[in-house]
Amino acid sequence: MTETGYRQIIRDGLWNNNQALVALLGLCPLLAVTNTAINGLGLGLATTLVLVASNTTVSLIRNLVRPEVRLPVFVLVIASFVTATELSMNAWFHGLYNILGIFIPLIVTNCAIIGRAEAFASKNTPVRSLVDGLSIGIGFTGVLLVLGGIREMVGSGTLFAHADLMFGEAARGITLSVGEDFKGLLIAILPPGAFLGLGLLIALKNVIDERTRHLRAARTISPGHEPEAATHA
Repeated sequence: MTETGYRQIIRDGLWNNNQALVALLGLCPLLAVTNTAINGLGLGLATTLVLVASNTTVSLIRNLVRPEVRLPVFVLVIASFVTATELSMNAWFHGLYNILGIFIPLIVTNCAIIGRAEAFASKNTPVRSLVDGLSIGIGFTGVLLVLGGIREMVGSGTLFAHADLMFGEAARGITLSVGEDFKGLLIAILPPGAFLGLGLLIALKNVIDERTRHLRAARTISPGHEPEAATHA
């Protein structure tokens, strides 16, 4: 795989094929836990860890698994890494684990993970699969973090509240607040706020993509070779 190829995998995972904004996969945990930025970051990192480990493992065993049983085997691999991640969070991030609750074991059912295992890892080398899992995970985590931050700021007037649940007591001071008198919009931290926030992020991505296409199209037109229609106009 060339350097350009790896760049394309990373670009697709982070932006072009972002599982939350383009494929619209994994929306159940994305919408449920993003009432704060730290919750979104915690679940995103856990999902990324599972993605990287499962993608790499599926790629390593892809030639050993018969096609008839590949999906059950992939699910078993994913479930094993999810269990390990869940136990680790329970041991070292117990407070955050209690908040995220059922959504940690439900990573097993995340369509983005099984989708990458089937569509990419089962057909590519371990290194390419690792890069794909990492880029997809970071892209998914980014959406969780941004959506959680927006909802937290609009709904509660804070940002990175309860950061100590992930980074320890020293992180208590990084919480940002607009003031105790701030009266947030309750809808932002309720389920409808998650749908509204995600819709705005998808719209923003579409606007950026459209403007990027226009800019690229304009750059391909040489100043001395403008289209005939544009000249007459």
